[in-house]
Amino acid sequence: MKQTLIVEALLSIMPYVGFSQKKKSEAPKPYYPDKVWVQKEPREVGVDNNKLQAAIEFAISHEIKNPRSMEQNHYQTFGREPFGDAIGPMKDRGEPTGIIIKNGYVIASWGEPMRPDMTHSVAKSFLSATIGLAYDRGLIRSIDDTVYTYMAPIHLYQPIETKNKADYFGTTQLLDLFDTPHNRTITWNDMLRQTSDWEGTLWGKPEWADRPEANPKEWLTRKRNTPGSVYEYNDTRVNVLALATLNLWRKPLPQVLKENIMDVIGASATWRWYGYDNSWVVMDGAIVQSVSGGGHWGGGMIINAYDMARFGYLTLRNGKWKDKQLLSEQWLTWSTTPTKAEIGYGFMNYFLNTDKKYLPSAPTTAFAHIGNGTNMIYVDRENDIVAVVRWIDSSSLDGFVKLLIQAIE
Repeated sequence: MKQTLIVEALLSIMPYVGFSQKKKSEAPKPYYPDKVWVQKEPREVGVDNNKLQAAIEFAISHEIKNPRSMEQNHYQTFGREPFGDAIGPMKDRGEPTGIIIKNGYVIASWGEPMRPDMTHSVAKSFLSATIGLAYDRGLIRSIDDTVYTYMAPIHLYQPIETKNKADYFGTTQLLDLFDTPHNRTITWNDMLRQTSDWEGTLWGKPEWADRPEANPKEWLTRKRNTPGSVYEYNDTRVNVLALATLNLWRKPLPQVLKENIMDVIGASATWRWYGYDNSWVVMDGAIVQSVSGGGHWGGGMIINAYDMARFGYLTLRNGKWKDKQLLSEQWLTWSTTPTKAEIGYGFMNYFLNTDKKYLPSAPTTAFAHIGNGTNMIYVDRENDIVAVVRWIDSSSLDGFVKLLIQAIE
């Protein structure tokens, strides 16, 4: 009888013992910032402050040598290409700037982290996010669908001018982005991975004029590559994707991004996403600007380092923010999966470290959102780090990452 009572007593408390053990083994929930981002001393999250300061000093001392005037910088670089004139707004940049996030907390910042600056091709990652939102909501059934089957004719907005209508007789007034035999075969996946070889001209920028081939005879005559087979970084094609995505959402992409991501992650009210002076279309009776995927010809995302860090932290946490899955895990998996044509690139603008060639000092699972300048959002899930580094020489990116990782005790 006594033994029976002991057994019954043990059985009665076993569920609570098991519950207690389960609770102890569960990993703590990750911290997500509210409007005010909590700061901690580096030592509180296992980072050596002296070594961290060495990484910061390295970033500051390796500022890119290009002019701080973005207009002057443009005409010394991309502006020398055919049809390379700037057609969007440009903003002079500030000091070398950065923020380090460890375990979700701000442990260091330098420069002018609250200053909105051009972030160039990091804008591509924001564009990719708006496409991810479209996929998650069923606006895109499959990323392997051809884009052509989703597109309506686009009416370009052109203010009324005094001109002879007869001079334009027979000229189409609607734009079909994918209505050529080659372009009809291009999928959303091809466009996102920059393997489409899309052909054509948009906003006065022929695709062949962006980083043109050395031999001018090949600009208009080369054979098209099968979509998905060859990687080529090309901003005209990115702008085509932005216009196609606008056509899908039927409302401005900055509005889509703001409502579904930036407001939710607590971004400031100071970021802006611009297009070009001529990138206006008529959408459902409204005049809407199609944004650009970078600052190649001006425009693009102008944003501060804190807002960049929030977006980077969203991608670090696999698209989740607090209790909301803003971008599906499937989308983040695709974004960080290498292309067959380029092992160091996923969806734009996720630069991958699969073969450790891009950032030899970083884990193979690390990735970065990269823009000219250089603007980098470094995302390291193994070390639970997000680092925003702005206006550093591109050849010094790995040197900074190496010192940053060495600072982790």
